[in-house]
Amino acid sequence: MTRHDGGGPGVPHARRSIRLHPRPDIRDRARHHALLSALLAVTVGLSAAIYAGVDAGDGGRRHDDVLAASRTGPHSAAAASTGVWVGSWAAAPTGREPLTETDGTAGRTVRNVVHTSVAGTSARITLSNLYGTGPLTVSAATLAVAADDDGPAADPATLRRLTFGGRPSITIPAGGQAVSDAAPLAVPGDTDVLVSLHTPYSAGPVTFHHRARQTSYVADGEHTGDVSGAPYTGQITSWRYVTALDVLNDGADGTVVALGDSITDGSTSTPGADRRWPDVLSDRIHAALAAGGDAPRYGVVNAGISGNRVLAGGPGRPAANASALDRFERDVLGRPNVRAVVIDLGVNDILRARTTADPDAVLDGLRALVRRAHAHGVKAVGTTLLPFRGFRGYTDAREDVRQEINAAIRSGSVYDTVVDVDRAMHDPYDPRRLRSEYDSGDHLHPSDRGYRKMAELIEWEQLRGAGRADS
Repeated sequence: MTRHDGGGPGVPHARRSIRLHPRPDIRDRARHHALLSALLAVTVGLSAAIYAGVDAGDGGRRHDDVLAASRTGPHSAAAASTGVWVGSWAAAPTGREPLTETDGTAGRTVRNVVHTSVAGTSARITLSNLYGTGPLTVSAATLAVAADDDGPAADPATLRRLTFGGRPSITIPAGGQAVSDAAPLAVPGDTDVLVSLHTPYSAGPVTFHHRARQTSYVADGEHTGDVSGAPYTGQITSWRYVTALDVLNDGADGTVVALGDSITDGSTSTPGADRRWPDVLSDRIHAALAAGGDAPRYGVVNAGISGNRVLAGGPGRPAANASALDRFERDVLGRPNVRAVVIDLGVNDILRARTTADPDAVLDGLRALVRRAHAHGVKAVGTTLLPFRGFRGYTDAREDVRQEINAAIRSGSVYDTVVDVDRAMHDPYDPRRLRSEYDSGDHLHPSDRGYRKMAELIEWEQLRGAGRADS
């Protein structure tokens, strides 16, 4: 909402009239008072209409009801005066997109397709130029609810122009990020939303999230306002520049962040089907609340990066695939109203070590993450590490390290509470392997059924409450 200085647009004109006529008669004064009163009444009325908002509780309201609210006009779905900002979707920046070093995305529009977890009455996005080598200019940006589940077409009544500090464009310096102003839009939960960005110039390498497991779209030229989707003839399987979609929700309790590696990132899950375990966790929350259950009203955001480790990041400055220790503040604590973090990390520290990994070093790193969570009142939920016999790189020595880390996690000396995915999902006849029905086939990553099982193992009480105090 644009703010006006001086009490309303009519006030400056009234002051000029008084200066020009230092002795106005009573009728002139009455007219001025009447004009000011009318303007104030209009302002109050508009403010009340804008802040009345739309009831978009994430549990009890149907997708169609929330979407219908956004179709009644550009101002009808404006932000409510009460509520909290929560994360509805997120993706951690993973590095520099290959083959974009010279031209970036100059002269093109990218339409990122993201899937929401929780509904809201207003929305904002976060854009990152973390890996760019020059300033990133976004000359236009829009937000819209997708017209269908598979394609770049937008519901025309929901398309909103985004602004940044009241301006329609933004230039983000190399290494920086920017958050848009709140856009009045009733965003349904569990639906696809389109984030369209036009970049007229190259900023060098594109900051992206590599393995989206979701098709997004590219058009030549400026097509942020297009609703048909026809100009979007290019397809990509990554997310470019956009790293978060937050919503204002008047019934939400906060945000839960899933921090992990490729297992959290959803590698091997069905593309475009939103079957990563954080997606399933969000679905469970929706279903429980719709049935009158006692699930926490959380938005669920995914901070998984394929290949991620607790202790070590990738090459470059800033590092590609930053370690969990290096990115915890950005990808977890940087999300709005975080109440809990679910951590599933450590397998890559074992598999990618040049020699046998030191289990104590990995555990010390995990405990450091937990201490940071506790310092911000965030509960730390941890998983045991899934088995990987049959995956390339498996050795008995590495299995011993996994077992030692899992034993410490089960003892309660690492996290506030533990989700024992290993015990529930390993082969009962060979605990070093995944059960066949949970194995995608590569013997490390779960199948869709396996991801569902992971999410089903999380109990609601494990997500509630603050982290225990550290001594």
